[in-house]
This record gives sequence, structure tokens and C-alpha cells, in this order.
Amino acid sequence: MTTVGGRLEAIVLAAGGGVRFGGAKLTAPWRGRALIDGALDAALAAPVRSVWLVTGADPRVIRVGAVRQDERLNFVHARDHALGMAASLRAGLATLPPDTAAAFVFLGDMPLIPRGIPARLAKTLGGSILASAPVCGGRRGHPVLFTAKLFPSLAALEGDEGGRRILEPLGSRLALVETDDAGVLFDVDTRDQ
Repeated sequence: MTTVGGRLEAIVLAAGGGVRFGGAKLTAPWRGRALIDGALDAALAAPVRSVWLVTGADPRVIRVGAVRQDERLNFVHARDHALGMAASLRAGLATLPPDTAAAFVFLGDMPLIPRGIPARLAKTLGGSILASAPVCGGRRGHPVLFTAKLFPSLAALEGDEGGRRILEPLGSRLALVETDDAGVLFDVDTRDQ
């Protein structure tokens, strides 16, 4: 909930339409539950004060999974979700309490995030570090932990753009946490997966 840098929050982006999937992706069955439940489980296991689930194209997302009963889970509707991921991210950032020091950004279609990764990311905060992300096999994964200093840059993104453009120029101010768990890379795009 709190770290060297202050209070932590989590945003779970779940506003997309799942077009490549054929719609209703996040409420589709996944290992006996809804797909979104995997991301919510990981976010709620993170060292955060609260979790902000950003909805949009499929409002049924708020009615799935037992984890929705957690008192730390809040729902935010991104009215302009059709404009892309940046709009959903902006809606999530706008709801964060003013004393938020950093926020994890989870993607709703990534159900296999290892439970210990968020705590490891949080431990990297402090000094000149502005963000932290897991790396598996040389590829950067999710979730990403952004400090509040980066919130204005994230809120200025447009279209179907996530935080990649913000992370690339950070250099040594981006902490990379190595893991051999490919769950930080796995996302569901099609029904075959």
C-alpha cells in the first residue's frame, strides 16, 4: 500500500472492444472464470491501496468474478474508450487520489501475471527511478509501475497508444526487473488462445 515513495494504486485497463477476439473478450471463459479475473487477481495482490477498473465497450465486465467483492476495487467508465487505449488510461489516471505516488497499469487481457511481480517492481522505487517494468527473455512486459511525475505525460497520450513512448527515453530512470515467468508477456488476442 505504501512504499518509500508513498501510496500506490493500480489501474486495470478493461475498456477495449476485443475486436480481434470477436467481442466480449474480457468476459469470455478462461480456466473456469472470466478472462478479466486473472488481471484483477494480480492487481488486488499488488501492494496497493485500491484498484481502479476502467470499463468501456463491454459494461458486463463489472459483473464478473468473485474478486469484484473486494472493497478496494473501484469502477471507472471511460466514455471515450473508442478513441483507444490512451483514453482509457486517461480515465484511470483522472480517478487516482491526489496523494498517489505511483500507479501500476495492468492490462485486462493478461491473465497470467505472476503475483510476486508487483511487489518486486514497487521495491525499485526511490532515487531517480521514474518507472519500473518486468523483463522476460529480453522483452519488457506488464504490469508497469509509473511514478506520479509521469502521469501528465501519460495523460497526454492519444489513440491506441500505451506507455511505451513514455518509457523508451527514460534510460537508467526505468528499473527493469528480470523474471523467467512469461506470464508478464502473455496476453489473449484471439479465441484460439
